[in-house]
Amino acid sequence: MSRSGAVKTLFVAVTATVAAVASAQFYQHRHHRLPIVAGPAVTRVADLSEYGAGLKNTMADTKVFFLEGKEPGGHVLIMAGTHANEIDALLSALIFVENAIVEKGTVIVIPQLNHSASVYTRPGDGYPLFYGIQTPWGTKEFRFGDRGASPLDQWPDPDVYVHYPDGQLLSFLDARNTNRSWPGRPNGLLTERVTAAVMRLLAEEHVDIALDLHGAETMFPVTNCIVAPEQSMRIATMVSMTITAMEGFENHVEPSPKGFRGLSHREIGDHSKTAPFLMEAPFPFLDQPTGPKTHDLLMTGRDPFLLSLAGQQKLFVPYDASGWPVERRVGQHCSVALEIISQYSRKHSDRAIRISEVPRYADLLRNGVGFYFHDPSKAKPTRVYFD
Repeated sequence: MSRSGAVKTLFVAVTATVAAVASAQFYQHRHHRLPIVAGPAVTRVADLSEYGAGLKNTMADTKVFFLEGKEPGGHVLIMAGTHANEIDALLSALIFVENAIVEKGTVIVIPQLNHSASVYTRPGDGYPLFYGIQTPWGTKEFRFGDRGASPLDQWPDPDVYVHYPDGQLLSFLDARNTNRSWPGRPNGLLTERVTAAVMRLLAEEHVDIALDLHGAETMFPVTNCIVAPEQSMRIATMVSMTITAMEGFENHVEPSPKGFRGLSHREIGDHSKTAPFLMEAPFPFLDQPTGPKTHDLLMTGRDPFLLSLAGQQKLFVPYDASGWPVERRVGQHCSVALEIISQYSRKHSDRAIRISEVPRYADLLRNGVGFYFHDPSKAKPTRVYFD
């Protein structure tokens, strides 16, 4: 074999090896199954496709957990995974599923709203495929997802995404973003079928309040806040003041813009009887001017470049050498969610919702996130569900 032929053979062999390794990692990530232990209050687990037949047998179908109290009352929906790269939302939702005791009313939790996004990520940008949460019984492994649905599940992207029903023109990327596709269409794009199914769930289950959990960059002004439309504003304001006074962290209120369509906090309020709230916790991993997108950055939120920018007052949240660790971010979500439910219940005693055994901000700082996850190998098989 000539020298050039040997070089070509070596190049082909190396390329084939790299492709084989990448393919194996891609398959492992897409088919990794996350075990979720149903807590004592979980009385029923449904598939979202029960509310939208167009999701059946697709990667967009996802689990819906119902936690029903002994006393009738109001209904709250907690949604996480709208953007599957905002990990604190999923972790917070699972804490509710695995720990909450519902004494009155019903809590409905969708941990992976955009399930297709949870099986897709950006290794080309240096994003990790998986991340681990340390628990008393070992490491609980999670997929790290992406902001939008996988192109394997929804393709091709349009040149311009036309929002239904308003006709507003949005970026082509928003076609795979479930926080641009509300209120959805049962026969529309896959992401529109997801939000249409949730809209039907809101109506059929008589949901009073809906909480959409997110994480946002420290350089983005809409972070560390509650976003609320007009009908939710009074409660959001009371929650913000109470949290600041009682729990010692700031969480301001942002009004839901009327002219920007497709967002949960706008469309749920405009197209249903449910009062929506969107919650943003600071998530430094998403900021652009950071170092490598490592597992440590994901967990601790510590980055020297962001620390330098904080010194120049370029960030919209307090930031020091401690960063924004995962227990702080999840703690904020849990406390704000519980306070919204509490404030709503005080205002609507006939539709009150009472929950216990869900940790608040101080509990998460003291014990860590993993303390609240249960070992699936020790649980009854009938109480373990896979996303």
